Amino acid sequence: MKFCFTLLSTLSLLILSQTAPAQETNRSISGLVKDIQNEPAPNATIRLLQAADSAVVQTKMAKGNGRFEFTGLNKGTYLLSITAAGMKPYTSSPLALTDQRAAISLPAVILVPNKKGNLQEVTVTAKKPLIEQDIDKTIVNVESMVSASTSNTLEVLEKTPGIIVDANGEISLNGANGVNVLIDGRPTYMSGRDLAAYLRSLPGGMLDKIELMPNPPAKYDANGGAIINIRLKRKRTQGYVGSVNLNYNQGKLARSYNSLNLNYVNRKVNVFGNFSYGRYSDYYDDVSNRSFYTGSTQKNSGVELRTYSTSGSNEWTGRMGMDYTLSPKTTIGMIVNGGGRRRLEEIEYTTNSYTIAGTTDSIGLGTTDNRSTWQPLGVNLNFQHKFDNNGREFTADINYINYHSTGNQLLENEVNLPSGDPISNSDFLYRLPSDIDIYTARADYSHPLKNKASISGGWKSSLVENDNLSEYFALQGNTELPDYGRSNHFIYRENINAAYINGRKDWKRFGMQLGLRVEHTHTNGQQMGNAIVAGSSFSNDYTGLFPTVFLSYKLDSLAKHNLTVNYSRRINRPGYQQLNPFLFFVDQYSFSTGNPTLKPAYGNSLQVGYRYKQLFNAIFNVERITDGFYGAQRVEDNTIITRSENIGTRQMIALLTYTTLNPTKWWNFTFQLAGAQFRTSGQLYSEKLDLKQLTWRTTWMNQFRIGKDWSGELFAAYNAPNINWQRKVQSRYWVNIALQKKVLKGKGNLKVNVEDIFHSLKWQEETKGLKQATMVRTSTNDTQRVGLSFSYSFGKETFARKRRYNDNTADDVKERAQ
Repeated sequence: MKFCFTLLSTLSLLILSQTAPAQETNRSISGLVKDIQNEPAPNATIRLLQAADSAVVQTKMAKGNGRFEFTGLNKGTYLLSITAAGMKPYTSSPLALTDQRAAISLPAVILVPNKKGNLQEVTVTAKKPLIEQDIDKTIVNVESMVSASTSNTLEVLEKTPGIIVDANGEISLNGANGVNVLIDGRPTYMSGRDLAAYLRSLPGGMLDKIELMPNPPAKYDANGGAIINIRLKRKRTQGYVGSVNLNYNQGKLARSYNSLNLNYVNRKVNVFGNFSYGRYSDYYDDVSNRSFYTGSTQKNSGVELRTYSTSGSNEWTGRMGMDYTLSPKTTIGMIVNGGGRRRLEEIEYTTNSYTIAGTTDSIGLGTTDNRSTWQPLGVNLNFQHKFDNNGREFTADINYINYHSTGNQLLENEVNLPSGDPISNSDFLYRLPSDIDIYTARADYSHPLKNKASISGGWKSSLVENDNLSEYFALQGNTELPDYGRSNHFIYRENINAAYINGRKDWKRFGMQLGLRVEHTHTNGQQMGNAIVAGSSFSNDYTGLFPTVFLSYKLDSLAKHNLTVNYSRRINRPGYQQLNPFLFFVDQYSFSTGNPTLKPAYGNSLQVGYRYKQLFNAIFNVERITDGFYGAQRVEDNTIITRSENIGTRQMIALLTYTTLNPTKWWNFTFQLAGAQFRTSGQLYSEKLDLKQLTWRTTWMNQFRIGKDWSGELFAAYNAPNINWQRKVQSRYWVNIALQKKVLKGKGNLKVNVEDIFHSLKWQEETKGLKQATMVRTSTNDTQRVGLSFSYSFGKETFARKRRYNDNTADDVKERAQ
């Protein structure tokens, strides 16, 4: 608490200090870039060159208001070179900085569009690097990844440095769990398997870039260990443009990801849309061996569970939006999202129970027929007003999101003696309808101050209503008999109100950004009860302060060498289903249940980084999580019950390095190497948990240019053994290759991709902390695949559109919906 007050005092002094006269006379060159409609050109690239030899001194991107500034300059004569997509290049006359003229402020530079015409008349030679580093985030340019168009979004994330996706679809970034995933700055409000299924439904061809934020600024919700923001493709050019991506890939089962992106801009109106349709299929071959003991070493029984499942789903998504310019400074917009998924999963499992002597005691057989539908709907209304061209602006938006799902699970189970004589059998049916309604509203204000300083602040409120019904029926022939003892109706409501303030100041070489966010949470859960099960309820109120600190220092005048330090405190709230206290059947020897007493986890993270240009980046990270919760497992009567518990403390010390090099004109690569120590300590039921693990991970992305129209990609990754709370995961590796050919005068691309060449992407894990029991699990699925895709760009465009609006009001609640 003292730290938060100290931070707030520092932030106030920083703001007040801007009223004092500047004491420094840094040499600088600044200006403003606009298009012929007198609108800012935020995507323009400005290079500062030495006039004598045209050597590049610094490179900047124009801000959202079109402004740029080069600081920390020596005396000399310079040139400005400005480029932007669809615009003619601009080169300034010589600009001289002297003792008498320490600062140059240029009038607006007007960029003239290239000649109007079809896309085939415009040739773009520049290619974005795969990885770019910013002060508070890492940017992955997906369009530079050849294999993206033959993959879905979850598979693209698996190839992204620092990201790990485990066997259950849980995503971690730089070792941090509880990652909050945003789409275009807006949350998905899903977690676990539901989030994984949604990301699989998004074709990789729809993605523009991925932003990785291990320690997000105060503007973002404090929930989650880190933020992954997935940006979809969206053109910002006058005229109409579009692209289509068609894909088919084959493993043991077939998949297809297809997408269409459209954009139309005509002066005051911008209409855009993204649409996709896909067929996803997979299989899981899972073997679990469980041993049970009477003492520390005396084994008394065991169970081998073999599960084989196949699943298939037809999926579609749609996103349409419009921006309308009311005046040169005011814009309103609307975005509508929709989609659907129809899924069928068929599971067969066999259990062999063994006695103390190792002989077969009984054999269990079971099948599950699982049919489900899922329908999302979202509406966003947004507003943006610019008070001037210096960055002073007000934005606001509201969101409504609904997830409606249905599920029917038909389970048939029997247990027989080794001779085949029956012991027992049971058939039952689950009906699982669910509705989640999410309402959010937000307002933000940004205000620039003197001497390269700024302040911003905002407010946000969210309300979530989650209604889950689980109806259980025992089957006798064609008769459905309701079993109220196993049925459940769970309603959960959550309201979060938040406010934040953020301040930034830049000096000649030193930069500082301080933020403070306060969030108040009120929750209420009700198990409605029925004729047999008594109703129950719980509620919770808590308030938290979440400071963030970002410091940067340029070690040289050209900003080639940079140091950064950042700190953040965050919260990880339980997912909605993790609080549902009812027991759900998985198989004969496995059940799962929620925990209404679950507390939120809190984490503190400190990062120290060094960056050399965009070529090398090293990050030292220390993180500590208290009251961390996980799907803990315990044994009761030889049955594994999974229940989320506040296990204790998780500590991580990690060193991450990224290297990007161009050894030749035709070859560039990005190499990541990370090492870490994880420690989990706490009390799990009656067992003391103290697990330590040294681990490391590496990825190597190679990209090749073969002549004018050909390019290739080779990706390899290795994960050493590591621990994830209660689970110890064994090492694994995989290798992918891809090849691309430009066709149709550069407007089309043909790509072929081979995933997991050696079929080595398997999961092997051991569950620790079980009382008088051990469990080892191995899982294999349909990862070895060959894919073929075709993409084509079409339309007519002239010059860049001005607006850059981030509709990220709803940013953590959707992440936790299940």
